[in-house]
Parts: sequence; C-alpha cells; structure tokens
Amino acid sequence: MTAAAAPRVLVAGIGNIFLADDAFGPEVVAALRDRALPDGVDAADFGIRGMDLVYRLLDGYAAAVLVDAVPRGGTPGTLYLLDLDGADPGLAPGAPEAHGMDPVKVLATARELARWEDLPFPRVVLVGCEPLVRMRGDEPHVACGLSDPVRAAVGEAVRLLESVVRDLLRSTAVRLPG
Repeated sequence: MTAAAAPRVLVAGIGNIFLADDAFGPEVVAALRDRALPDGVDAADFGIRGMDLVYRLLDGYAAAVLVDAVPRGGTPGTLYLLDLDGADPGLAPGAPEAHGMDPVKVLATARELARWEDLPFPRVVLVGCEPLVRMRGDEPHVACGLSDPVRAAVGEAVRLLESVVRDLLRSTAVRLPG
C-alpha cells in the first residue's frame, strides 16, 4: 500500500521595492497574505536576498513559483507563465550577491548545490509581469510604487498563482511506499 506524500510549494516574490515595477513580486506576495493558502504552500517575499532563496529552494519543496517583473517586450501589465523546469540558465553558477537578486544566478547556484549535495531540486515556474518602469538601480533617486498597469495586474497575478499552485500540488504529489 502506498501513501501520498503531501507536496510542498514555495511562492517566492522577488524584486527591489525601491525600483518601481521591480517590486511586482513583493507586492503580489503581500496581496497573498489576505488569502487562505492550501496546506503545504509557503509564500515569502525574498526581495533582493538571493542567497536566502537559494537555500529555500533546497528545503524539500516539490515546486517553486517565482514571481517577478519580467521584461519581454509586451504591453506593460501583461502576465507571463513560464516553465523553468530543467531550463539551462546558460551560466555557470557563481555566488549570488548576498544583497542582490539575479534569478538566473540564483537558479544556477541552487541547482549546482542540489547536485553536489544529492538533493532533489523543485520544479520551477515563473509568474512574471511586463514592467512599464524599468530602473537600473544607478539612478539618483529611488522610485517606490508600481506603475498603474503593473499595479492593476497584481490581483490577476494572485488569481493566476492560486490556479498554478493548485495544479502544482496535484502534479507533484508523490507516491511513497508505506
């Protein structure tokens, strides 16, 4: 007889709250705080703490959903759902900055650590939003707050996340001998 192991899913908001639309991920995670999440789902704002996310990705999650601003050339506020499972980020792992967040480096480092330690690596998907305001971080002033089209996409992103999380919980359930 087998028993279903309860899969765990991490929802990770990433982005810098001082760089306008880059704060999309943290804003979506803040909006999730008012919602009841299914058992086994953890939502956290990682902001720009890349190393924190590296270690959380190795904490036994079956899947992770990264939430971030993703410039792809579309209309500002457009949401994207990208499956990053097994995607080769095209970079050798390098130590992510302790106070920086380059998602490509974070995933490459976490995958490499998982390989070294013989740990399972979660399936990774991305819920992204096309930004209107893209700052580089070297501007003389910070810009707190999302642009109107990106702010309008937050509620839609929450609904998309709820659907994605339900699908991930169903598709990542594992059968264990027992």
